[in-house]
Amino acid sequence: MKGPTLAHRLEYGALRAMLWGFALLPWRWAVAAGGALGSLGYLLGIRRTVVERQIAAAFPGLAPREVARIARASYANLGKVAIEAALLSRLGAPEILALFDEVSGWDAVERARAGGKGIVFLTGHLGNWELAGAFVAAHGIAFDAVARRMGNPLFDAYLTRTRRRLGMNIVPDAEAVRRVPRTLRAGGSAAFLADQSGLNLASTYVPFFGRPAKTPRGPAVFALRYDAPVILGIATHLPHARFRMTFEPVEFARTGDLDRDTDALLAAYSRALEKHVRAVPEQYFWQHRRWKWQPAGTPPELSDPTA
Repeated sequence: MKGPTLAHRLEYGALRAMLWGFALLPWRWAVAAGGALGSLGYLLGIRRTVVERQIAAAFPGLAPREVARIARASYANLGKVAIEAALLSRLGAPEILALFDEVSGWDAVERARAGGKGIVFLTGHLGNWELAGAFVAAHGIAFDAVARRMGNPLFDAYLTRTRRRLGMNIVPDAEAVRRVPRTLRAGGSAAFLADQSGLNLASTYVPFFGRPAKTPRGPAVFALRYDAPVILGIATHLPHARFRMTFEPVEFARTGDLDRDTDALLAAYSRALEKHVRAVPEQYFWQHRRWKWQPAGTPPELSDPTA
């Protein structure tokens, strides 16, 4: 990987200075300020058309005013996530756990741990995905967190240090094929953000809000090959900078055919994630073009709404 450029250093310096200022504020105030900054993205029109078209496609019949409201709120949520993730470096496990007013489904995690085969945790770009991982790590569950490298190597290193201090072992996605099997064979766990797929990732198409969405196969293949239970974990925002953590097993009917079971597992994951998005659509990362890639023969009414 190339070293940081001057632009990277200037960008990182400005970012750290801003974070220093946020760190002086109480957590609740810092999060509110992050939401206000995020809202500027909507006002400036940054990917606003993409966001509103995807929301309208996911919720047909929704009034334009409501589409705009959800879109504005999604930018505020993204601003909150950015500040929360950046400020995790000043929190320890007790402080992280204290941020959660509601936790449901933790018994599913305990049952999975008792099986001794590790766990494949899945989440999506909903609520605060960084805090979801931090919650699990704060409970003393070490795991491989498979992540893409960020464009700025200095901020990537800063975020990686924070994640590792909290108990997450960061595995770059390019190294997942080599390192995750070793972890699962040893009874360890791994976590994936599974609702985005790049051009060169082995993927399949599963329905998401009724449209085919390209979804990486790796997490499902790992789980099936090493017989690891799969659990969806979602951390969503509550009022006053508080959070709700939800866990649920991702269940499907196994056939013994790896390809078919991979598709079935990913479809079950997508259904579960969609259920949570429907509950709090303003907390989903609509700025990403979820339906950008389409299989051949997709009818026009189910194609990418942003094209």
